[in-house]
Amino acid sequence: MTGGEQEICTAIRRRVAAEGITPETLAAFQRLVYEHYRRHPRSFPWRETRDPYRILVSEVMLQQTPVERVRDTFTAFVAAFPDFASLARASLQEVLAAWQGLGYNRRAVALHRTAQEVVQRFDGVLPSDEATLCSLPGIGPYTAAAVRAFAFDRPAVVIDTNIRAVFIHCFLGEASKVSDAALRPLVEQSMDREHPRDWYSALMDFGALVKQHHPNPSRKSAHYSRQTPFEGSNRQVRGRILKAVLAEPGISREDLADALGVSLHRVTPLVDQLKREGFIAEERTGLRIA
Repeated sequence: MTGGEQEICTAIRRRVAAEGITPETLAAFQRLVYEHYRRHPRSFPWRETRDPYRILVSEVMLQQTPVERVRDTFTAFVAAFPDFASLARASLQEVLAAWQGLGYNRRAVALHRTAQEVVQRFDGVLPSDEATLCSLPGIGPYTAAAVRAFAFDRPAVVIDTNIRAVFIHCFLGEASKVSDAALRPLVEQSMDREHPRDWYSALMDFGALVKQHHPNPSRKSAHYSRQTPFEGSNRQVRGRILKAVLAEPGISREDLADALGVSLHRVTPLVDQLKREGFIAEERTGLRIA
């Protein structure tokens, strides 16, 4: 963050403390964010499209996953399944195989089910209203708002970790345990309602800058939680189990444990959990993707 940008953020905090939120303060904030975006826009494949399907895929992939891990997988995934119809026709095994490397495989299952519902209920056209979007599997208020903003250019309140960082840093300073309910009016008042797609892209890029140069302001959020280490976690082993079953349908639990180098005692409850969640089926011949 340049000295000039930091000075503007400091001036915004002081004006807010002295005068509250004024149109002049919001205009200065918008200029700051857009000026950085004009000079340093980040490039992602999902920013090069307005296709609601592709934007939904990107939003689901970006949940709890860094953008750099998503970039290559996203490109390969939409090449394999270019629209709702092709994703709906695919088997869960094909979808999970294309999802490998992202983790949190429940998201892939929900996205697969959403594609099937969009085809069945809406003739393959994603609806744009929030209530209907939220009725689809795995789509909550944040994803619905992001899809409305990025796919349909509709005004919507979008709050992710980068956006939290921006508003806490620029408006709230030393506050702690800041709830999204407290941020929502700020996000709504400062929104560029004529160009929400561009505004949120700019805001997210500015948030990435803020987090590079300051102790992460989003840690002051009431919603912040430190992610547990992935290496050696049950989450990692679950992903390895699915990958092994995808590669060798019919594998036994014992052979699975040997292939993973993990004790059968540890593998057994994770396999049972994956069965209950509908990822894996177990037949007389062994394990397979459900």
